[in-house]
Amino acid sequence: MSLINRRTWLQQASAATLPCLMTQPVPAAGTTRRSKLPVAAIVTEYTPNSHADVLVGKILEGFQQQGGVGPDLKLAALYTDQVPARDMSHSLSLKYKFPLAGTIEEAITLGTDQVQVAGVLIVGEHGNYPFTPDTKQHMYPRKQFFDEITATFKKYGKSVPVYNDKHMGYRWEDAKAMYDTSLKMNIPMMAGSSLPVAWRKPSLTLPENCEIESVLTIGRGNFEAHGFHSLEAQQCLIEHRKGPVGVTAVETAQGQQIWKAGREGKWDRAMLQAALDVIPNVAKGDWEEILKDDSAFYFLEHQDGLKSTIAMANRLSRHYAVAVKLKGEDKPRATWFKLELKPPFGHFAYLLQAIEHMIHTGEPAYPVERTLLTTGILDAVMHSLAADGKRIKTPHLAIDYKPTHWPYANQPAHP
Repeated sequence: MSLINRRTWLQQASAATLPCLMTQPVPAAGTTRRSKLPVAAIVTEYTPNSHADVLVGKILEGFQQQGGVGPDLKLAALYTDQVPARDMSHSLSLKYKFPLAGTIEEAITLGTDQVQVAGVLIVGEHGNYPFTPDTKQHMYPRKQFFDEITATFKKYGKSVPVYNDKHMGYRWEDAKAMYDTSLKMNIPMMAGSSLPVAWRKPSLTLPENCEIESVLTIGRGNFEAHGFHSLEAQQCLIEHRKGPVGVTAVETAQGQQIWKAGREGKWDRAMLQAALDVIPNVAKGDWEEILKDDSAFYFLEHQDGLKSTIAMANRLSRHYAVAVKLKGEDKPRATWFKLELKPPFGHFAYLLQAIEHMIHTGEPAYPVERTLLTTGILDAVMHSLAADGKRIKTPHLAIDYKPTHWPYANQPAHP
């Protein structure tokens, strides 16, 4: 999206209800929006407040999902893998006159002999799907969706940009296969969490090529589904440091193992406190008592020697925050990744903006390699948790990439 269009949207959104923390100049007179490009959405289910609702719903109903300004996209067709009792897809199809496709190929071709869309969104989150028996990873069919999408591209001789919501499959092999296929077929691709584009309080970006001494990220919730968000929040900050950004090993701790790891120097109480200091409504009391039942810490060893901690501190906080200690600085820098935890879940509007940019330009707003890396880390974490905290080497995660400077929600706009 051009700067003037971004400013137009932000100006209108801040005048409505989106909790935007930026002040934008008035757009130039005569500014026009681009044509709306057609997209296909391939989702597991479409229920109220599901990821399908808060992403695809903003294409249908505007960023506020109450009408008004929205992305320069239109929904050409929707494929839903499951249709539960709370399904919204049928009523929305009648209201907004888009077809419900019986197959993924039909959603992309609209029943013709060619690709009829400018982009495809995979939203493989929510729904009744099994878990792996040992590691309890949710087996959403993201790779299955991707494979059917790329088979359609091959059949009709045309590829278009693809966005995959959240991590690229529950196992590393799926993510790597998806990534390799996107390279082979020259498919512009994005994936990942909404946290990298959410509000940061206070605003925080790290200097390019900085040197980091210590990192600790606070997360909450399910160790896989929400652990992924924590990994993405951390990675979008520390990817700007000097040197390679890959991960060489992963280890985990739960219960009393957390405190043993602390005594062994695997994590720093001062860093945990620095992250807590920027979060509202932190639970009071003894940390060891609060975190004894349903929390886990992930310890990551990075290629450049950095060691970081993801503290899934359930019952201590309901938020995400990252504390970073830079070389030569006395105190860590920290920020709270602020989400809108009720409709319209405004952080997804900023995610949709990044997707919109890729579909219109063919250029990903930020590298898919970030999410390839976090997906691989998460898979190793889940295996470590299932193996009582076992240290797992990850030579396959020597992934390097060049980060971009796509803005987050309250990042000051450059003139």
